Amino acid sequence: MFWVLFLLFAWAGALVSCTRLVRAAAQAAGPGDGPPHGPDRTDPSDGGPGDGPLSLYEAAYLAGGPQRVAVLALLALHGRRRLLLARTGWATVVDPVGRDEVERSVLAAFGPDGRSAVAAVRTAAAGAPPVRALGERLGRAGLAVPEAARLEVAEAVRQVQGATLLILALGAAAVLMPAPGADQVLIVWWFALPLVLTVSCLGMARFEAHPYSPWASPAGQRLLAGLDRDRKRADERGYLTAVAVRGLSAVRDPDLKAALSGGRGAGAAHRGH
Repeated sequence: MFWVLFLLFAWAGALVSCTRLVRAAAQAAGPGDGPPHGPDRTDPSDGGPGDGPLSLYEAAYLAGGPQRVAVLALLALHGRRRLLLARTGWATVVDPVGRDEVERSVLAAFGPDGRSAVAAVRTAAAGAPPVRALGERLGRAGLAVPEAARLEVAEAVRQVQGATLLILALGAAAVLMPAPGADQVLIVWWFALPLVLTVSCLGMARFEAHPYSPWASPAGQRLLAGLDRDRKRADERGYLTAVAVRGLSAVRDPDLKAALSGGRGAGAAHRGH
């Protein structure tokens, strides 16, 4: 009954990986009792424009991470004619004056020529000190998931996915090479049990991340959910709030959407950043 040995390996992989995922998810959900009215700001400009519990930059970070913050700043600069965005994925600085640290870091990412690919600017601005400081402040406030916890969850999910594939492979081997007199249906049912466990863990992990990205803690997700009224406003604030929360899918102009996505076209832009 060599298939029993395969079953033991399958259960071991399922239990170890699922335990790791549960612990990682619990750690990521730990900062759930953050301040109900957003983080304290020693300098209001640090968080970007906004008069609510979350500034636009804070909402963008919690919903989509540093790249979303860079996209929001590019869109705001384009709206004020500080720079021009081309559908080809290139941008040109018109007026190198930003109203806050994030915008200034975006403009500085263009270099002395004042013209660069949007994708390169986005990457540089996302890693700039103002955006890193924004993430750290949100983490201290209990609204953002710490980077270490977020990476641990991602690694744990990959481990559960690997365990799922291992179970399928071991189960197939056990069925295709059964011992004399072994009941193949019974073997399939035994391997179905650890498979159900891993698939259920993956499903719960996906459900827990809905509807916001893993950048936001439960407290941050609650504040993001409170921005629904701002997103429905017909003014610029409402438009930028929608982009902060939903990403490029909320950009109305298809040419502008293609430009912000780096010239990959509206189809790629729709997936959002």
